[in-house]
Amino acid sequence: MTKVPLQFRHNGHEVAIFVDGGTNLLVALRELIGDMTPKFGCGQGGCGTCSVLIDGELHLSCLTLAETVTGRSVETLDGMKQGPNLHRLQRAFADHFAAQCGYCTPGMLMAAKALLDRNPSPSRDEVVEGISGNICRCTGYEPIINAILAVAGGRASA
Repeated sequence: MTKVPLQFRHNGHEVAIFVDGGTNLLVALRELIGDMTPKFGCGQGGCGTCSVLIDGELHLSCLTLAETVTGRSVETLDGMKQGPNLHRLQRAFADHFAAQCGYCTPGMLMAAKALLDRNPSPSRDEVVEGISGNICRCTGYEPIINAILAVAGGRASA
């Protein structure tokens, strides 16, 4: 298979790799860059656990061809924190017990970040819609929704 050169910004850093044609972004991030924060879930775009931001928009990395991010910016959960300091969404998820098994958490956090970046004060219904592409089998969603609303309302610590 022919290797394709790929250059993009990953969590604020320029990266240059070679990928096999047809490689999805999830494989490129995990296996070629070493960013294990996007998770492999269903591999069909139904669970949301592989969600990343591409130029600020939420995308499923398992369905995104790696080649399509050339020259673009890709943000994963690993890029949310600042050194040892958690992002306010990460802190709110911890404070509100929004991560139980934790498998959906990377995708949920990316969906929440995408929502709050475009709408800093969403309603509860908008939060529910914003995370609707992400499946959680542990929390019943209420702690996740409450954590996002806490950040939206400014009640979570910065």
